[in-house]
Amino acid sequence: MIGRHSMIRTLAVAMLAVLPSGAALAQSSEEALQTFQAEREAAEARDRARLAELVDDRQALESALEEARASLATARERRQELEARQQSQRAELQELAGQIEEQGGDLGPVFDEVASASGELRDDLGQSWLTLGAEASLPPRLDDEGVLRPRQVETLADSLMGMTRETARVINLTAPVAGQDGQRSERPVTRVGGLLAFSEGQLLQRNGDEGDLSVLEHTPGSVSERLSAFQAGQGDTISLDPTDGQVLEAMAQQPTLLERFQQGGAVGYVVVVLGVLGLLVALCQYLYLLRVTVTLKRQLGDLERLREDNPLGRVLSRFHALGAGHAPEALEARLDEAMLAEQPRLERGQSLVKMLAAVAPLLGLLGTVTGMIVTFQSITVFGTGDPQLMAGGISQALVTTVLGLITAVPLLFAHTALTSRSRSLIGIMEGRASAVLADRLEADQAAASATAATKRHADALA
Repeated sequence: MIGRHSMIRTLAVAMLAVLPSGAALAQSSEEALQTFQAEREAAEARDRARLAELVDDRQALESALEEARASLATARERRQELEARQQSQRAELQELAGQIEEQGGDLGPVFDEVASASGELRDDLGQSWLTLGAEASLPPRLDDEGVLRPRQVETLADSLMGMTRETARVINLTAPVAGQDGQRSERPVTRVGGLLAFSEGQLLQRNGDEGDLSVLEHTPGSVSERLSAFQAGQGDTISLDPTDGQVLEAMAQQPTLLERFQQGGAVGYVVVVLGVLGLLVALCQYLYLLRVTVTLKRQLGDLERLREDNPLGRVLSRFHALGAGHAPEALEARLDEAMLAEQPRLERGQSLVKMLAAVAPLLGLLGTVTGMIVTFQSITVFGTGDPQLMAGGISQALVTTVLGLITAVPLLFAHTALTSRSRSLIGIMEGRASAVLADRLEADQAAASATAATKRHADALA
């Protein structure tokens, strides 16, 4: 009885050890053998221990025998199930092997092309605007699949159709957006198909693998106004970049007026300061000449009443202050002296403006030479492989030239305006002073003639 029980237990253990054979298809034969031996030794040890306990208890022995028989029956049923499952898996494996062989022969290139296209399309769409707030999902990757199944093709087609529908949608959503200062905050975002996205009049861009949103460095003013009106529902037009962001990127890289000014360096600062100084001098002098023009016209309207608020009044006052009995040459010399005393005030600042207009282009040329020296130094050290290393020197060379010309042109116009205005005033003064001198000489001559006639008449009477 004991030998029979031991044999049954050993058989049951052996049957139970066969149970994982279906799952052990993926294991090596050596590992399966070691596992089987370990389980058998453990089962024998348990049987011997239990047999030692039941050797004196026949009823318990019979009960253990019944349990062993039931376990054996269960193990046989489990074995049959596993064998049936194994047969099914072998049939499926043969079917898959046939599909792989078939696709490898005829459909292999098709599968490779579909897998490659799906991966590239997923990478391209990963950073596109179509995935922002989209209802459709990205196409699946087929690179790691060994067999192309119909379901995979259907999923790929559904994803592509969903992405195609997203290209015709304009949606509004709220998303975290990083500003120019790097701080992220929730903002209202409008996405127009796969073309662009904007928030509060600022164009957005996607950064990193996660596609985080941030505002573009520079959004043109006219574009910002259209986008703000469109997002607020007050406009129906938006500005698009047909080059997929290249134009906007180029516009963002364009420096502002202040940045252009800073590119000129120290020479650029000097040119601009001198230009501003010259324009201020010219403006002050031109305002003075305008005031002189007004007072001079008022004086010309009333020559009987000489005023000291205009150069003509001061010249005529000094001339009338001369007593009688002066020779004509002396009167003319005194009049010229009075005119020369007023002329510097009328021509004040013209020489300085003219000098600055001549110096500004020379300073621009100096900045050009300095910038080219910096450029050639960069070429000597780093070579010509990276154009950005030479951009600074070239920018300084060109910007200083532009600043010099921009400064010289208005200064030349200012100098011409000052010269024309002052010459006009001096001409009016000279003309009026000559007329007064002529009147004085004619009056003196008439008086002298009258005196001579009176004297002759007196001599005749005597």
